[in-house]
Amino acid sequence: MDYIQIIADLKMKEYSPVYFLEGEEPYFMDRISDFILENVLTEEEKGFNQTILYGKDLSIDSIMTAAKRFPMMADRQVVVIREAQNIKNIEDLAIYVENPMQSTILVFNYKYKSIDKRKKLYKALQKNGIYFESKSLYDNKVPAWISEYLKEKNLGIDPRAAQMITDFVGSDLQRIVNELEKVTISLVPGTSIMPEDVEKNIGISKDYNVFELQKALGNKDILKSNRIINYFIDNEKQNPLTLIIGNLVTFFRKILIYHSIENKNDRALVVQKLGVNPFFINDYINAASKYSLDKAIHIISMMREYDLRSKGARGGSTGNGDLLRELVYKILHI
Repeated sequence: MDYIQIIADLKMKEYSPVYFLEGEEPYFMDRISDFILENVLTEEEKGFNQTILYGKDLSIDSIMTAAKRFPMMADRQVVVIREAQNIKNIEDLAIYVENPMQSTILVFNYKYKSIDKRKKLYKALQKNGIYFESKSLYDNKVPAWISEYLKEKNLGIDPRAAQMITDFVGSDLQRIVNELEKVTISLVPGTSIMPEDVEKNIGISKDYNVFELQKALGNKDILKSNRIINYFIDNEKQNPLTLIIGNLVTFFRKILIYHSIENKNDRALVVQKLGVNPFFINDYINAASKYSLDKAIHIISMMREYDLRSKGARGGSTGNGDLLRELVYKILHI
């Protein structure tokens, strides 16, 4: 079951006796368990019937004892196990999940790990509970997620602003939410976040960021490219070389994909294959006209070499600033 369906069922008060939430992306797990804690019981019921426990302090017997208690002056109790990945012998919980208390909602936050899907616990969860695997979003899906998140708050976002945040933060959804809160706190419902808002409230320059560097390289704009990398070098802590290279590799990989598309006149197909907002398609079409398939392949190989050099894998004492200058010069003059 996916996140949207789980939340929809909870809003309809359709509860399962067990929720087992696991995976690499903690944001969705936290939102589900927080929704249960905030909404299942009334404030009066929570005092006697809501319990939060931590996995490192628990045995299987203590979990089952907590789960088998009867609610007091309420229809149900809620037991949330945080840091459930620290529970020893977690597979032994299959005994409880095979016959759970219907008056208990037992929630496990099992972060950064996965249970063995071949064993009894997983099979029991499939039959008597909700098993949810919280997967990290791919970077190319993050801008759309930001847009959907803001839509729920009656706010929009300019595609350039969404891309700026993605390039700056990556796919850590909780960190993205934290950054968005800095912007949205002063916005009126019905308005949209613009690049200027991101610059003012988050501190990401609307003119000097990885997205603008990609665009400058795609245009083979030597002056603008050098202005941006000089800004990066002067603000190295906020613009680490490995992050810049990672984003540029993704950019040039999309150029490779564009070259491989047979029917380039089918704009919808191009959007689908590249996995980007249609707003940016012309940037990739333009870049592909300046970088052939062979050149794009060579640039990606070159960037991997510079990434290794920045990590000391090839020896030498060249600083990251000089490595970035060399790399951008080679890309522009290839």
